[in-house]
Amino acid sequence: MRDIERFLDEDIGRGDITTELVVPDISGRASIICEKDAVVSGIREACLVFSMLGADASEVVSDGDKVKAGDRIISVAGPVKDILTAERTALNFLMRMSGISTATAKAAELLGKDSGTKVCGTRKTTPGFRKYEKKAIRLGGGAEHRFGLYDMILIKDNHIKACGSVRTAMTEAKKTQFHVKIEIEVSNVEDAVTAAKMGADIIMADNMNPGEVRELRDAVRRISSDILVEASGDITLDNIADFAGCADLVSMGSLTHSVVSIPFSMDLD
Repeated sequence: MRDIERFLDEDIGRGDITTELVVPDISGRASIICEKDAVVSGIREACLVFSMLGADASEVVSDGDKVKAGDRIISVAGPVKDILTAERTALNFLMRMSGISTATAKAAELLGKDSGTKVCGTRKTTPGFRKYEKKAIRLGGGAEHRFGLYDMILIKDNHIKACGSVRTAMTEAKKTQFHVKIEIEVSNVEDAVTAAKMGADIIMADNMNPGEVRELRDAVRRISSDILVEASGDITLDNIADFAGCADLVSMGSLTHSVVSIPFSMDLD
């Protein structure tokens, strides 16, 4: 709620001067239309935007639903001034979140239901909007991965450089008093085996091709079937299908850092 108040304040500032000057004090209705086939998300947030400004918004479809171009997704009623002032902030939620959900659903479809591989997001998110982007990934059928730096140990290449080796990094990480998983990024099978033998929960195969990831996964499986293998690095909708069955997880920063928004429009009835 506080986030939405902040977003509204950013847009409205000292007031919607155009609406205040031009629009009479009348009540009316409006419809929000999705302009492309999509997996929609952000509906709850959009409805909250309208309600916080005094209009009544009703969901026609639910978050996570597949819709067709031209489908009405939200109906709004109330003071026309309030409806128009809320319009852009509400649509921004829908556009960004639905773009992420749609891309995630496409990635999951390309991996296939029976591959055993799940797509997940990363921390490459928009500052201040992460929880909504992570929610959109979930609604699209993906896994959120870690939310921030505090909820999982993820040892990356620079951590390893700073401390000297995979073995040293794992030794230090295992000293944690917190009940968190340990993931480590590697670029070869040898380091993956070292990490697996030292108790890593997840091993990230960084910038490795599908054949290399499969080889790494097989080596890790011989040590423990409980360790997850994640493929990461320059994975897009164009090549994600190649990783199906090679890993347990495929992480895609592009789901949030360069996703294409879905267009929506609002028309007064």
